[in-house]
Amino acid sequence: MVTLRKLALNDWQAVHSWASLEEACRYQPWGPNTEDQTRAFVQTAVEAWSHAHQQRFVYIARFENELVGMGELHIRSRRHRQGEIAYIVHPRAWGRGVGTAIGQELLSHGFGELGLHRIYATCDPRNLASSRLLGRLGMTYEGRHRHTALIRDGWRDSEMFSILEAEWRPSPGD
Repeated sequence: MVTLRKLALNDWQAVHSWASLEEACRYQPWGPNTEDQTRAFVQTAVEAWSHAHQQRFVYIARFENELVGMGELHIRSRRHRQGEIAYIVHPRAWGRGVGTAIGQELLSHGFGELGLHRIYATCDPRNLASSRLLGRLGMTYEGRHRHTALIRDGWRDSEMFSILEAEWRPSPGD
C-alpha cells in the first residue's frame, strides 16, 4: 500500500536518491540533481505548506517501508478551479503501482478537498509509462504542445491530459 505525507526537510536524502539518477529524470527539464539542488527543491517545497494562500502541495510516498517517490498538486487558478499534478517514482519501484496510487491520492485531494473543477498533467511523448499511467487515472488525452521545455537532449514536446470533477471517481476507501 502506498501512503502519502507532507514532504519534510529531512526527506532530502530520499528525494536525492532518485533526483540524482539520469534514468529517473530523463524526461524532465531538471536533473540529475546535485545534493545542493535537491536540498533547495525540498526547502522550497516544504515552505510552500506554510503559505497563507497555498498553491503547492508536495507529498512524499512510502511503499513497503521505503520512501520511493513524490507527488505534487499545484493550483494553477483558484478562480477557475484548475490544478496540475506531477509525480516521480524511484526506478526501483517502477511497475508496482506506486505512480498510479500517487496520482489517485492527488486527484482525491484536488477534487475532494480543494474543490477543483479540472486537473491536468503533462508528460514527454516518449514517456509511454507515464502516458499509460495518466490514462489509468481516467484522464483524457487533449493533445500535444510543441517545444514546451528545453531539456538535455533538445526541445521537448508535452502531451496534455486532464480530468474534470464530474469524470473523477474516488478510489475505494476515499
